[in-house]
Amino acid sequence: MRLERSVTSISWIPSEAITGPMRIPMDLGIGHYDLPPPDQVQAADLEVLEEEDRFRFANHLAAWLDVEEGRIVDAGYSGGGLIGSTTARIGVSVTLPGVEFPVLQKTPEVEGNTARFVQTAGGRTGAPLPRRIDRPPWLRVTAPTAWTTLSLTIRADGWSTFELIGASPFPRHWVYGPDGRLAAKSGVIDFADWTRHQDHVRSPWHEFERPILTAGVESQIERELSAEAMSGKPKLTAIEEGEVLAEQGKPGSSIFLVLDGMLRVEVDGEAIAELGPGAIVGERAILEGGLATATVTAETKVRVAEIDPALFDRTHLEGIAATHRREASG
Repeated sequence: MRLERSVTSISWIPSEAITGPMRIPMDLGIGHYDLPPPDQVQAADLEVLEEEDRFRFANHLAAWLDVEEGRIVDAGYSGGGLIGSTTARIGVSVTLPGVEFPVLQKTPEVEGNTARFVQTAGGRTGAPLPRRIDRPPWLRVTAPTAWTTLSLTIRADGWSTFELIGASPFPRHWVYGPDGRLAAKSGVIDFADWTRHQDHVRSPWHEFERPILTAGVESQIERELSAEAMSGKPKLTAIEEGEVLAEQGKPGSSIFLVLDGMLRVEVDGEAIAELGPGAIVGERAILEGGLATATVTAETKVRVAEIDPALFDRTHLEGIAATHRREASG
């Protein structure tokens, strides 16, 4: 009997992901940000998304087991990578194909009734990106390397698990499980680190891996409302690591959309959750007497959009709050 499972990452550039002078070409329309990928992606969708210029690259780790009488007799890979193109608009549109690096696939680790697979895919854009780097020759013209490294473990009874075990600090990486549903996100984008430090010699193709923080997926209602919230051009705020965004028992009158970074949520001094990009924070204070019901602290540098609560009707706020009552299940 053959068992097949997969995990996929899609890497894309959200709005507000680039900071400093390098934003200028994007803001002028020479380059472009990407629309968020779909909430569900199957292998057959990847080529369509690539043709529509919806991502920068994708890593599709697909693997199989041959099982006889409950025992693994063979195992292998059947996936690969896809690299997108860069469309530059300087009077006319010019499409520059990306540079795809060889997909790295570790020999399957078979132990007992489980097999583990590890795959790296990525490359760099075809568009030049002049930038300073932190070592000789001090200046590069080509874009830095971007990648994800995924692991997939499959058991002989069909059970499987997956993980984003490493990635470049830019762009945003979304991970889809064997059912094709969005399951995790990279928690932090660092464009400055990527352009200055993450050259090709600091990539898996030179036996270097960069661990990455991952965030869970926000609720469907948060995802639906975030685009509406950003269309109103909210105030953007940077919060340093260790800074408190909301303090339990203190007045709270704003709602925040997390654009980047990781937040720790505590109730009565006990950590009950981590929040990452896409999460909405502060709605319960609006609904429950104007006082914050939890302390929310930045675990990394965080960027948030401050949203006027009047943009959401009470039903929306109640829908978000229903997904955030984590202390009740603690």
